[in-house]
Amino acid sequence: MHALHGVEKSSLSPPTFSTPFSSIALCFQSRPTPSPTRHEIIVFSQPEIPDSLALRPRGSRLLHSITVYRKAALDVASWMFNVVTSVGIIMVNKALMGTYGFSFATTLTGFHFATTTLMTIVFRWLGYIQPSHLPLPELLKFVLFANLSIVGMNVSLMWNSVGFYQIAKLCMIPVSCILEVLLDKIRYSRDTKLSILVVLLGVAICTVTDVSVNARGLVAATIAIWSTSLQQYYVHYLQRKYSLGSFNLLGHTAPVQAATLLVLGPFMDFWLSSKRVDRFDYTATSLFFIILSCTIAVGTNLSQFICIGRFTAVTFQVLGHMKTILVLVLGFIFFGKEGLNLHVVLGMILAVAGMIWYGNASSKPGGKERRSYSLPTDKSQKHGLLSESGELDEKV
Repeated sequence: MHALHGVEKSSLSPPTFSTPFSSIALCFQSRPTPSPTRHEIIVFSQPEIPDSLALRPRGSRLLHSITVYRKAALDVASWMFNVVTSVGIIMVNKALMGTYGFSFATTLTGFHFATTTLMTIVFRWLGYIQPSHLPLPELLKFVLFANLSIVGMNVSLMWNSVGFYQIAKLCMIPVSCILEVLLDKIRYSRDTKLSILVVLLGVAICTVTDVSVNARGLVAATIAIWSTSLQQYYVHYLQRKYSLGSFNLLGHTAPVQAATLLVLGPFMDFWLSSKRVDRFDYTATSLFFIILSCTIAVGTNLSQFICIGRFTAVTFQVLGHMKTILVLVLGFIFFGKEGLNLHVVLGMILAVAGMIWYGNASSKPGGKERRSYSLPTDKSQKHGLLSESGELDEKV
């Protein structure tokens, strides 16, 4: 770390840009991170090994190694939690909508957040979620972005071809990069940029087929891209600024999202599908899949907040396409091999190779660094709240 010296110490911890791949690599390193200082220009990169490390007592070095391994294990576990729940809910929803005809996606999302709200209420009653504060303007801004993302993606899928819809989803990565560059002053190395391009190319090869564009579809896609990117950026931003863990942030946002989506969802779904959710023929099997979808959604919502909090929105987007590959593979296994060909397989291999390259490139010195890091924090938060919330996330 290169910094100007002779200034007072800060209690802020330096930002880390880890990925599940880089965390595995960190298991084989023992490098303590020096504390940053306030009012200084900092370039955070992979820390150097000090000469004094070799002089540490054996117990101290062992403790540091255990800490590094533990963080790496938690990074990988967090990501696997998100992958399993995300792929699971996609497969369940595919069966629910495709087989049983429940085409009310916005209302179903409202059910998801209502179930998540119940989970946060139970955990707060049990004492696992500590009291925290999130200003009302910040909460409303987040909910606006989140709900626009849900509605925008559904409308984009209705008004655009599947190919253009997939291109719109891929555009979220460069938009997230722009947000981090403009708002967080993050700089990417050439290898990191190239690895992102390889991921985009690989996913495009195996998912984009027919592409047709129209004016209203382009507007819907643009709204969906920017609102989704802003929502994911805000997850990381709010957790850092207000010292909120994943449970705390969900406890603030899930009830408002559930209320708004359950009120607006039936009207939005009627507009999209010309069907009424209250007139759907509910059977025991369809109700079972709805309940199963809501149960898995609790893990999906929580794991998204945990992953974005531990990593960044860009890393979440890049490695998130691993879920796209898994959904394709599982779709070929369970729903037939129609559409499976050589260029789809090559696209999958290219995308996975790009993800591994991204994890390696972004964890190297200068791969992904922030200049002049100073994020204001809410002083009204109790001391130690972030660590307590982080411990709860780790237990999950």
